[in-house]
Amino acid sequence: MKNNFIYSLLCFLWIGNLCAQQTPAAKQTQAYTIEGATAHLGNGQIIENSLLIFNEGKITFVGNATAKIARQGTVINAKGKHVYPGFIAANASLGLVEIDAVRATDDEDEVGTMLPHIRSLIAYNAESKVVESMRPNGVFMGQITPRGGTISGTSSVMQFDAWNWEDAAVKKDDAIHINWPGSLTRGRWWLGEDPALKLDPKYIGNIQKIVTYFSDAKRYLSSDETTENIPFSATRGLFNGSQKLFIHVNGEKEITDAVLKMKALGINNLVLVHAKGAENVADLLLKNHIPVIIERAHRIPEGEDDDFDLSYRNAKILIDKGITVGLGMEGQMERMNTRNLPFYAGTYAAYGVGKEEALRMITSNNAKILGIESFVGSLEVGKDATLFISEGDALEMKGNILTDAFIQGRKISLETHQTTLWKRYSNKYKTD
Repeated sequence: MKNNFIYSLLCFLWIGNLCAQQTPAAKQTQAYTIEGATAHLGNGQIIENSLLIFNEGKITFVGNATAKIARQGTVINAKGKHVYPGFIAANASLGLVEIDAVRATDDEDEVGTMLPHIRSLIAYNAESKVVESMRPNGVFMGQITPRGGTISGTSSVMQFDAWNWEDAAVKKDDAIHINWPGSLTRGRWWLGEDPALKLDPKYIGNIQKIVTYFSDAKRYLSSDETTENIPFSATRGLFNGSQKLFIHVNGEKEITDAVLKMKALGINNLVLVHAKGAENVADLLLKNHIPVIIERAHRIPEGEDDDFDLSYRNAKILIDKGITVGLGMEGQMERMNTRNLPFYAGTYAAYGVGKEEALRMITSNNAKILGIESFVGSLEVGKDATLFISEGDALEMKGNILTDAFIQGRKISLETHQTTLWKRYSNKYKTD
């Protein structure tokens, strides 16, 4: 009896959850014309009084509204508003965890340490209420990344309006993620040890474990072995250049070691994540064409001698060095905070980067780093019509008010569990 009751309750909750989800938009069947908006192309350019036309999911025209070209399909008068490419979140774990306290909804970290074969793709929950809450702020796409271990697993790029992970996938298995060890450690003060930073005697050994693993994988891939080693097989893309290695690393020494060790193994398609101190080894990164995914600005400096505003100026420092910079999400409350991606970019803009360069960090730069720049990341003819119209500046909280949104030309809903509750209780307390 008790088991039947629990089963019935779970079924009821499951059906209720499904009913609460927004139905993904249908394929675009008619053309759209957006006229009069200030178009932020995502590549650093702006078109005042713009004209943008898209059909069958692709942008067919971008230019000035004075152009003598026939308007097509539904015409949206966006005078006084702004149009942007959809924002892209790099290094996010959206759709892998729904409720932190409920283990059954947490698929971001698998058991083990060397897990290149673990794919976030098949664990992604397209019906996540957390994922749908990204859309009202213009975040339409993300690199869904596993966490934990030394080699966390393989990420995939997903769009945020889909029935299932198959529909959501934009680029499958785009990269493998590795957490590089640190060269410093602190003593365990609770055991009476000196808590000051000191060299970690295990650092060299930890690096060697990584090098040995990839060396063994490379040797396996070039052998005639008939018994498949699934983890080693998953690294094939790293050695043939079809897949990127995202190295989560901090510190000048660690960055230098990571780049040189991986290059020596023949893994050349590298991206650094976090990368504190990267500006001090910029020549190494530029020589090897290595971009950097930085974290959100709203955090305190990590080093005791760091400037108080270093976290806010980090993007400008790297960009001034000539490094390609994208913006990612990782850390405490990262899934809920991902919706604030444009506002973190706006903070970097206020600290020297400038609005259009900050916009590139979450559009064309992230698209380039993730290897999807050929079809998303900027408003250009031939690219996907993944874009939105905002009443104001989308990098500012007061201006980021979306009126129309499209993913691959499909007009998507901006309703979420949060907006439903907001409207429900706003109406409850209205007075005549």
